[in-house]
Amino acid sequence: MAKPYPKEFRDDVVAVARKGQAPLAQIAKDFGVSEGSLTNWLKQADIEDGNRPGITEDERKQLREANKRIRLLEQENEVLRRAAAYLSQANLPGK
Repeated sequence: MAKPYPKEFRDDVVAVARKGQAPLAQIAKDFGVSEGSLTNWLKQADIEDGNRPGITEDERKQLREANKRIRLLEQENEVLRRAAAYLSQANLPGK
């Protein structure tokens, strides 16, 4: 995976592209990024600004953290389930 560009750089490129003084292909070439990256940055900037529906960067971060927490809780639940099953077998009569 390519190294991500700094947020300040992306913001500057998006600001220049939004002025509309040059085609996106030329702006991308001038800044040394791909046209696809520039298009994605513009879309994400529109989402962040509320001009387009979608998940903002903060929401994406919260969702990622929530998913990590869910996985951890599911693992803990499985350990407890196995421990309860083991302990209930140890208490069976005849052992």
